[in-house]
Amino acid sequence: MTTTSEAIQIPASGGAMSTLLANCRAELIARCAAKAARRPGARATPEQLANGIPVFMDQLASALDADAAAERGASLAISGSSEGEAGNSQIGNSAASHGAELLSLGYDVESVVHAYGDLCQSLTDLAVDRMASFSVEDFRTLNRCLDNAVADAVAEFAALRDAGIATRHAAAESRRLGWLAHELRNALNTSNLAYKALGSGSLPVAGATGTVLGRGLTAMGELLNRALGEARAAAPVTAAGPTFPLAELVSEVAQAAVLEASSRGCELRVAALDPTLGIAGDRDLLLAALGNVLGNALKFTHVGTAVTVSAHADEAQVAIEVSDHCGGLPPGAAQKMFRPFSQIGTDRSGLGLGLAIARESVEADGGEINVRNVPGVGCVFSIRLPRRYL
Repeated sequence: MTTTSEAIQIPASGGAMSTLLANCRAELIARCAAKAARRPGARATPEQLANGIPVFMDQLASALDADAAAERGASLAISGSSEGEAGNSQIGNSAASHGAELLSLGYDVESVVHAYGDLCQSLTDLAVDRMASFSVEDFRTLNRCLDNAVADAVAEFAALRDAGIATRHAAAESRRLGWLAHELRNALNTSNLAYKALGSGSLPVAGATGTVLGRGLTAMGELLNRALGEARAAAPVTAAGPTFPLAELVSEVAQAAVLEASSRGCELRVAALDPTLGIAGDRDLLLAALGNVLGNALKFTHVGTAVTVSAHADEAQVAIEVSDHCGGLPPGAAQKMFRPFSQIGTDRSGLGLGLAIARESVEADGGEINVRNVPGVGCVFSIRLPRRYL
């Protein structure tokens, strides 16, 4: 180090900082990199931080040279105003890019501030090592450049971070509202079908069709109550429901689906279920899940064919299977159909949320849902849930 310092001529006063920046650029960058590397979470390469300290050092040197030449306007164009006024400057623009780069690399806002603090400390330490004396004007320019660089880097970092948070929040809200609208429409559709059937005059209000109408209205009320509850709370509180018979769940969904099948010119068949099979969880969510899977099957099965609901179990799981006659799936469709707003068939009357809602509801209770393609015939949807004993 002694040999290097003797080979570099550092003025005793004016221009010392600019000369040090020019002659010791590589060493300053290395010192800053070493400080950054010792900080927890460091992971960026020098190439990834090209808009950071190296560029700032060059701009600082240019601002110092402009001040030394009494070119105040040129210096301010590089550094920005000392009063922190808004406006474009070379340092502000590159610092904003530096802040954006740190955000993309997963750094926090403290790292943005530390990066410029590292240079200030490294520059001061090197001046001591080289016995260089900085003038008051040098320090004034350094402080102005650092203040504006930190301010612009942090501002850009914060703006992009907040924009990302807002985007994710908006997407979550859109999905939640889409779920609510989808389930409300299902309940409304069931209620309308039951109302039309009752309107024919051949069915008693106190019978099964009237019960379907009542359940549809009740479901809409419960969905709205749940939405209001979520609006009042910072986070919804969920609790596992009691164990109940699988046959009871299937029967309730099937009573509403029969009307849907009739309106679409197909048939719904429900296989005999073992009355000892039980499941547990959020009953409303599981009703919605099975209802969405069954509704999807009825929507795409060919006219004149049947949709079948059956169930079987082993010691650990209960599997509910819904088979249709849609003709089979095109290549790659099975991987896409559970994604939100994904619509595979030609019927685009829905929102593409039914199967996504079904998966979310089933997985919330520790289960899983998948589809098996039967080429030329149709699909078999399987909902698997932990088995409970009644």
